[in-house]
Amino acid sequence: MINLEKEFDSIKNTVKKEFELTDIAYNIWIAPLKYVSFENNVVTIMVPDEHSQILDHISKKYKVYFQSVISELLDNIVNINFVVQQEETKEENQSMPVQSQRDDDYFKAANLNKKYSFENFVVGSNNDMAQRACLAVADCVCNGNSNDEGINPLFIYGGSGLGKTHLMNSIGHYIVKNKPNKKVLYVSSEEFTNEVIESIRGGNSTVSHMTKLREKYRNIDVLLIDDIQFIIGKNSTQEEFFHTFNTLYEAGKTIVISSDKHPKEMVTLDERFRSRFQMGLITDIQPPVYETRMAILQKYVENLGRPINNDILMYIAENIKSNVRELEGAVNKVIAIGRLNPSTEMTLETAKDALKDTIFPDSNTIITPGNILDAVAEYFHIKTEDIISKKRSQDLVLPRHIFMYLCREMTDTTLKGIAIILERDHSTVKHGVDKIGDEMRTNQELKDTVEIIRKKISK
Repeated sequence: MINLEKEFDSIKNTVKKEFELTDIAYNIWIAPLKYVSFENNVVTIMVPDEHSQILDHISKKYKVYFQSVISELLDNIVNINFVVQQEETKEENQSMPVQSQRDDDYFKAANLNKKYSFENFVVGSNNDMAQRACLAVADCVCNGNSNDEGINPLFIYGGSGLGKTHLMNSIGHYIVKNKPNKKVLYVSSEEFTNEVIESIRGGNSTVSHMTKLREKYRNIDVLLIDDIQFIIGKNSTQEEFFHTFNTLYEAGKTIVISSDKHPKEMVTLDERFRSRFQMGLITDIQPPVYETRMAILQKYVENLGRPINNDILMYIAENIKSNVRELEGAVNKVIAIGRLNPSTEMTLETAKDALKDTIFPDSNTIITPGNILDAVAEYFHIKTEDIISKKRSQDLVLPRHIFMYLCREMTDTTLKGIAIILERDHSTVKHGVDKIGDEMRTNQELKDTVEIIRKKISK
């Protein structure tokens, strides 16, 4: 009988050779794995705890590799199960060296916030695609394939406080830790704008100042620029960023951009920017669902080291739905009130009282055909009366059909009711609804347009 524990290092090396893994991919993902057991035809492999948030990534990408190699070794088909390292197994790692000063210097040079990493990013249904995209970007850079998989540039959009900055810093954090020779730079669009302004103010030495600015931004491997919407309308900043983007992209460098809106929704955005932002992958982050909000709160409280009654966390998660910052702010307020009144036990009732200026009873928002009509008209820059008019011009057909589709999807209005609003017959409305539904299955641009309008209406 083959001893898998003794053979496990050999198995990992075979995985590397047979599936042509790069040294960096092997060192990051495969080398830290440890053999646990082989029972009931299942091989259990342990993932170090620092990779707990990306267990899913390891399992999906490497499970079949180990299954193939071990099955061939045992001449028997086996299953693979990856598990996260438990607390009691950590002792042997306690002698690992701490982060060196040199690593701290790398983080400082890259302008990164060290506390933001993939490991402490809570993944839910609202952000899993964005997290995977960011992880893929970081992995590609570390493997020297920055333009692989159609993810360069990566454009992340979503409302304030949903985790865009955390994910962008996580990309930089990952690369700096695993490939420190790569030049990474994170910057907000406000910082970038201020640097452009300072360069222009250089007077007679403007050329020198501008040269330094360009050397800083155009001689890097990864540019992470946050809140790009703030450069819109600032001509000099836009122009400088445009040429910086082109220089980096043409040199095969990686660009990650965040914004509060989809490029198509940024109506004042220059078309040359819109086309470039859409060359790679666009992904969004939505407000977290209840389960994710609870996970975020529990993780935050755990990191603070100050236990809070779970009923209080549930109350916060049920009533604050917009963003992560507000969730954390509510926890901070409860803790602060508890410190001011150490003799008073922090119960659900006292927490409710402490948060009375933060949490209000939700008012039920009813979406009406009128809301949808306004949103569609605003998106296409047309008048609402044109959508419901008898006009048959080509530029009105798509908005009209989208209005029909969204009315059917987002309200209880019947096909007959929509037909009455548009002064058309039932069959015409049914055709319009079906047409949009069918085309969205194959037309990504149309799907994006409908989703953008849907989000406007929901807000």
